[in-house]
Amino acid sequence: MTTSELWSRAAAERYDAEDTEMFSAAVLGPTVDFLAELAGDGRALEFAIGTGRVGVPLRERGVPVTGIELSEPMAAVLRRKVDEDTLPVVIGDMATTVVPGTFTLVYLVYNTISNLLTQDEQVECFRNAARHLAPGGRFVVELGVPPLRSLPLGQVAVPFDVSERHLGFDTFDLVEQMLVSHHFTRDRDDGRYRRDASRHRYAWPAELDLMARIAGLGLERRVADWDGSPFAQDSPKHISVWRRPA
Repeated sequence: MTTSELWSRAAAERYDAEDTEMFSAAVLGPTVDFLAELAGDGRALEFAIGTGRVGVPLRERGVPVTGIELSEPMAAVLRRKVDEDTLPVVIGDMATTVVPGTFTLVYLVYNTISNLLTQDEQVECFRNAARHLAPGGRFVVELGVPPLRSLPLGQVAVPFDVSERHLGFDTFDLVEQMLVSHHFTRDRDDGRYRRDASRHRYAWPAELDLMARIAGLGLERRVADWDGSPFAQDSPKHISVWRRPA
């Protein structure tokens, strides 16, 4: 059984409404452009497809997309947007679930690989991507770079969002290589704050490269964002592309 925490029905219902920035054209446009170029004339498989934030517009671009999703409530929200024939979704975890056929692109966005809370499961995720890839196919991961340089000596918390409706900060366990994301979100109706928290295993880009090598994949490209900007030592996240040998 995977260590990933399940999205509940209530969280799935809120997801699209509350995560408005990630659904904006400024974010989704470059994301879909990047993935569509890599998919070419082939098929794409999205691990942890969620409510279809990326998978649905990529399918609308003309790329055949299949999804794997652990949370049935998240998949149910996606199904309101597109039918099963247009975008098939298999309920299962991204480390072990296998779907029929091969793909030119497997992708995993928005830090979701960190939902796997052990290194072994993250390695298996890479292996699962590799087993779905056609020769020459690519595996893409979007993941934040752990902001450990922002931690003063003796402190364990780093804020990532302080706004009118939301306070978000991460707390770190440097020994176990774990973080907990804490969210305090103000309700639009009654003004009360709701608290949510989720656990993640963070990983450095170099560790992911080693996972890829274990799975038989080689690093082809690493950029700072979907627009292709160069990855630098102060980049807060990376988009990495590994390729199965042709």
